[in-house]
Amino acid sequence: MKPDIKNRDDIIKLVDAFYDKIKMDNEIGYFFNEVSHVNWDKHLPIMYDFWENILFSTGNFSGNPMEKHKLLHQKSAMTQSHFLHWIKVFHETIDDLYQGAKAEETKQRAVNIATAMMYKTLA
Repeated sequence: MKPDIKNRDDIIKLVDAFYDKIKMDNEIGYFFNEVSHVNWDKHLPIMYDFWENILFSTGNFSGNPMEKHKLLHQKSAMTQSHFLHWIKVFHETIDDLYQGAKAEETKQRAVNIATAMMYKTLA
C-alpha cells in the first residue's frame, strides 16, 4: 500500500517527480524548456510552496500563476489538450507515489486549478 500525502516532504517528492516527467514530455515539455526557459532551481521551490498552501493552507505562497500562464500563452499558444495532458501527467504522478484521501484531494484540486487556468488563459 502506498502512503498518502502528509506534509511538505511528500509535496517535494510529488513536484520533483512530476516535473522530471514534464521536462521530457513530448506534448508540453517545450513550454517549460523552450518557451519559458524555466529556471528549475527557482521554479521548484515556488511550486512546493504553491502546493503546500493549496493542500495544507500554509499561507506561504504569493504570486499570480494566472498572469504567468497568460504571458506564456502569448508567447506560444496553449490549447485545451495541453491543459488536459498536464492533468493526466499530474494524476499519473500522484498515482505512482501516493494513495489516500489527500492524494485524491490533490487530484481534484489539480483539475480545478487547471480548468480555471485553461478557461481564463484561453478566453
